[in-house]
Amino acid sequence: MSDRRPPGPASFARAEAEVRAAVLRADLAVREIPAPTGLAPDAMALAGDVRPDGDGESPYGTGRFILLHDPAEPVAWDGAWRIVCLAQAPLEPEIGVDPVLADVAWSWLVDALAAHNAQHHAAAGTATKTISKGFGTLAQEGDGAQIEVRASWSPDGDLSAHVEAWAEFVCMLAGLPPGSEGIEVFGARRSRG
Repeated sequence: MSDRRPPGPASFARAEAEVRAAVLRADLAVREIPAPTGLAPDAMALAGDVRPDGDGESPYGTGRFILLHDPAEPVAWDGAWRIVCLAQAPLEPEIGVDPVLADVAWSWLVDALAAHNAQHHAAAGTATKTISKGFGTLAQEGDGAQIEVRASWSPDGDLSAHVEAWAEFVCMLAGLPPGSEGIEVFGARRSRG
């Protein structure tokens, strides 16, 4: 167990309140969803969709935010609290083959955490690029590409900053950098994912 005890919520109820207190971009529709079971004694989860259509589907990108708490302080977490997040977005096939795309995507997450002063430690993750080509009855859909980032880190301090950083990152990955709220996006990227 770690001797490190970063400042943060004293209880899971307080942590949930901090998560719900986050101020999020208007172009990310966020809702609470059932948290995965078996990962930790306490968990809560959010789902976010970038500018969803009338059916709740987003042609731009989506994400998940999971807060975990385990008083046993798993070694890999270096503490009792862990955030797990996912963000994915379709890409133009030409962008999907860019050799630095995964590095850029990860740097956007790091930048979002820094911009929101979301202090953390023990970060880990992957960035995966997928290129697809349809055949047979899927041939008319054409080529597609997608970027997906899965990350986790142990938060220090107020959790609302971490939720706000995640929301910013999901929008950045979807092609909406900070300050682009309300700006029209033409030709939404679509992928079979």
